[in-house]
Amino acid sequence: MPAALDAIVAELSESDRQERIDLLIDFARNLPALPERLAAHKDASHRVEECQSPVYLFVEMVGDRAALYADAPIEAPTVRGFVSLLLEGLNGSTVEEILEVPNDLVNQCGLQEVLGMLRVRGLAGVLRRIKAEVTRAAMGQAQPQAAGGPPPGNGPLSDLP
Repeated sequence: MPAALDAIVAELSESDRQERIDLLIDFARNLPALPERLAAHKDASHRVEECQSPVYLFVEMVGDRAALYADAPIEAPTVRGFVSLLLEGLNGSTVEEILEVPNDLVNQCGLQEVLGMLRVRGLAGVLRRIKAEVTRAAMGQAQPQAAGGPPPGNGPLSDLP
């Protein structure tokens, strides 16, 4: 697991219930705004379907590192906070580092004690979607090179206006 995410998980897991909620709310406040070039592309192909709240994820590969962007509603602070902590903990990581993140991360953070089962499943879906999108972006980046074509731009979103 990337060191940044490991530190966040350790802090959450060592906190009591109220501190976890407070930490999630702090993360929610710090979720960076979606870049304008991506905001126009908030559609079904970028939405995390497992999540009741409308969460949109975007992944770009910069060399062998992932750049993650997301949007989650301010009205869903726990979801927004979890998305924000994933972005903070995973941005700049390699595909391999991201794929090694345990699927039970929500439980490792102790969030199942704070959130309902449906919300926990939705958050687990956010992590699964990040892993799938990072894999897809890395494969898209590797295909032109494997075919002898020109090196790729910034990944699958490089064709966006």
